[in-house]
Amino acid sequence: MPEFDLDAVRAELAPSGTLICALNHGNVVLVRRGPTDDTPTGVSVDLARALAAKLAVPIAFRHYDKAGAVSGRAGTGEWGVCFLAIDPQRAEVIAYSEPYVQIEGAFLVRSESPAKSLQDVDRLQLRIGAVKGSAYELFLSRNGGAGQLTLFDSFPEAMAALDQGALDGLAGVRQAMNQVVARHPGFEVMAEPFMAIPQAVGVSVKQALGSRFVAASVRELKTAGFIRQSLDKSGHPDVSVPA
Repeated sequence: MPEFDLDAVRAELAPSGTLICALNHGNVVLVRRGPTDDTPTGVSVDLARALAAKLAVPIAFRHYDKAGAVSGRAGTGEWGVCFLAIDPQRAEVIAYSEPYVQIEGAFLVRSESPAKSLQDVDRLQLRIGAVKGSAYELFLSRNGGAGQLTLFDSFPEAMAALDQGALDGLAGVRQAMNQVVARHPGFEVMAEPFMAIPQAVGVSVKQALGSRFVAASVRELKTAGFIRQSLDKSGHPDVSVPA
């Protein structure tokens, strides 16, 4: 890892003397809530603690229910680092490390649905719900392929619409969709993903030195096997770490 002026990096990423890390609880692969706001778990949390240790500063967490709420506060000083999917729209305000985790976006549909492929979802114009501002929503809104896409402010709102019959299915992270199936046996998750979702550590584009430090740190931790070990520990051996 290159040498950095850590005082200069701290001035950018932790000007208060504490590294404030934004956690997106909309992604079940990356983070889980703990008994208190100070005790979350998951690969994002492990990475955050590793970055704070490298900077020799204490850590604090800011908790958000969805990704759009995190990216919407980029550059405000509300957080120093965040953990989000790479997206070109977000990249206007967030500088990303290389991906440390890659997950899949998948459609959940009713088990009796005639839609059996990605092409069927669009051809049949299924009513698909997605959380506004999520990586998969941004992708589908740009590229199409989700039939009649309906946006919701939160996942519980989308689930309520599904339960009421207002939707034919949902778009989301595969692991989250699998959790829905476990509670709703009348649904299934399509085997073919509609997108790959690379997850990275981000900082404000205003923090050039901090961005380089984070990028080098993530690369070093990946190479050392830290990410793989963290995913396995948090119960996600099926999630891949990009080379």
